[in-house]
Amino acid sequence: MSDAVPRTGVPPRKHTALPKARTLIEALPWLTRHHGKTVVIKFGGNAMVDEELKRAFAQDVVFLRHAGLHPVVVHGGGPQISAQLDRLGLESEFRAGLRVTTPEAMDVVRMVLAGQVQRELVGLLNEHGPLAVGMTGEDAQLMTATKHYAAIDGERVDIGRVGEITEIDTGAVQALLDDGRIPVISSIARSGDDGDGTGVFNVNADTAAAALAAALGAETLMVLTDVEGLYEDWPHSDEVISRLTATELEKLLPELASGMVPKMRGCLHAVRNGVHTARVIDGRVQHAILLEIFTDEGIGTMVVPDADTIEGTR
Repeated sequence: MSDAVPRTGVPPRKHTALPKARTLIEALPWLTRHHGKTVVIKFGGNAMVDEELKRAFAQDVVFLRHAGLHPVVVHGGGPQISAQLDRLGLESEFRAGLRVTTPEAMDVVRMVLAGQVQRELVGLLNEHGPLAVGMTGEDAQLMTATKHYAAIDGERVDIGRVGEITEIDTGAVQALLDDGRIPVISSIARSGDDGDGTGVFNVNADTAAAALAAALGAETLMVLTDVEGLYEDWPHSDEVISRLTATELEKLLPELASGMVPKMRGCLHAVRNGVHTARVIDGRVQHAILLEIFTDEGIGTMVVPDADTIEGTR
């Protein structure tokens, strides 16, 4: 019985795990804010090819799901597509920042995205339970697109089976979310032009993620990239813009590097069509998603609607 009597005047023992508790408490308001909300994540960049980053990404997405959020993953697969085209002796050509997609290249795009990249990501997510379900924009007519023509030197140029999304049917994705699943979606769209319904288009994954986020009424769009965020004055400064409005972003678009344009256009489309925040974050950082959503500082660039007056949107 004497062991049960508390010792008075003795300071409590310092527990080495205490900082972990503080980290969890810091996440509490953000867990409360995002609970039950849909988050669309565009998976790309180094996170797609580095084994440790891929596993960390999968852990983050599963954490979101168990924390009460509804994550949806949209992915492309540029490096993997280029590698497979090289193996087959097919040329990889880009015009106006977009891959020229011949019918032969489209077959490779379809095979790599749905048969390789998606399968691997679904497998990594499902190491943590029967959560992830893979699909493409073709499935259940999720994404419908028409032919996209590139603008080069003021001229309209045909770049093959490259599509521009015209319609999103979220029924299948919403059904998966309602069932507690994590949809993993390849950026391929069905053609709305072909009478037989067999045509497909290669769609920019940043654009597809933004369109889907808007159609789902997502709380947040997150775009993983290979830079820290949007720089204030690149290449003269490496200072990252933490937060900006849609109008501020629109003014910056003509000055951006070509690789950032589809990402930031996607963010702009999202916040102007009902998504509360759009974020570009550094996919080279392990657990970047958790750091951005559940910490006070965040680590990327956040875009908000012009009318956003909510404090603490980080």
